[in-house]
Amino acid sequence: MNFDWGAPGRIRFGNGTSSETSAIAATFGGRLFVVTGRDPARHGRLIAALHAVGVVGSWEVSGEPSIESVFGGGEAAAAQGASVVVAVGGGSVLDAGKAIAAFARNPGDPMDFLEVIGRGLPLRALPLPVIAVPTTSGTGSEVTRNAVLSSSAHRLKVSLRSSDMMPRVAIVDPELTWGLPQSITAHSGLDALVQLLEPFVCLRANPMTDALCREGLERIGRALPRVLSHPEDPVARAEMAWCSLAGGLALANAGLGAVHGLAGPIGGRFPIAHGSICAALVAPVTAVNLEVLESRASAPLTLTRYDEAMRRLSGSPVSDRHGLVPWLERLVAEAGIPSLASGGVSDNAWLELVAAARSSSSMKANPVMLEDAGLMEVLRREAAGTDG
Repeated sequence: MNFDWGAPGRIRFGNGTSSETSAIAATFGGRLFVVTGRDPARHGRLIAALHAVGVVGSWEVSGEPSIESVFGGGEAAAAQGASVVVAVGGGSVLDAGKAIAAFARNPGDPMDFLEVIGRGLPLRALPLPVIAVPTTSGTGSEVTRNAVLSSSAHRLKVSLRSSDMMPRVAIVDPELTWGLPQSITAHSGLDALVQLLEPFVCLRANPMTDALCREGLERIGRALPRVLSHPEDPVARAEMAWCSLAGGLALANAGLGAVHGLAGPIGGRFPIAHGSICAALVAPVTAVNLEVLESRASAPLTLTRYDEAMRRLSGSPVSDRHGLVPWLERLVAEAGIPSLASGGVSDNAWLELVAAARSSSSMKANPVMLEDAGLMEVLRREAAGTDG
């Protein structure tokens, strides 16, 4: 029952709420530094409203953010005297916004603060306040206290992490996800599912995250198949936005597992979207976790978590963990998620990926400690396209 809880000071959820972004931003001093994706015109009305308040600078993020890019963004925000960072976009944009806000107040060597490849020191000064406005339903980055950044030199994705990086305001408007390409809907939606499943079965689950995950697993079990087959359904879009939010709060306050532990090294070495990696790995990781847990007499409580997860996802009171891997495999296939091999991942890279995954913070919360052989088995099963 001992746990720590962190969340934005304010969460504004619902259709049309993004229209309030400019008024909320004005309360933070009116000198806005706006971070967007490569196509800010997609949300032109929102961006125009921000300019009416007072935009002193902007930064476009193309793909997953690099350390060099966000450090440059931080220097630009500081030079322009920004009072608040407003990030409008998918998970990469939101992560970039949080990192830019941190580096704007913490100049010097970014390696001082980065995990794994850096010194992991705490930030010296409070970041600029961040208003996070997600335009996809997947990462939950609007309610997390870290930013995932890529290092080309190390061929890794690592986190800049601080409780002070939690966005001050999260504005979750499901309408911003209308019209997303099917591929983004699919891989971001499956990422949201993973971010409800992993915190629910992980070693750091707590009553607060359990409540979110239980509700979220039920909702996403209905909403994700629906939004994949009927992407124009506004109710399914709203459900997915809520599930993404719930998963973000859960992972920020409990942890994740081996899916994300492997996803970081893979994403750092191969040009594959994070959500697509997680989608490809969720069934084989679940299969290997279950096999290891079932071989041990000391893991009955964790196994009942998997039973409950399947009941909630399927909506069937008689389901149990034995149906979970096939259920996940069918959903991933229906979503059209490509194999990791199609992104260049081959068995020649597996040993390197497994070695890099060992240092991932996500791996530490996995419900069972997977040895290298177990992680290799995950990659083998993903490559084979089967649960074994």
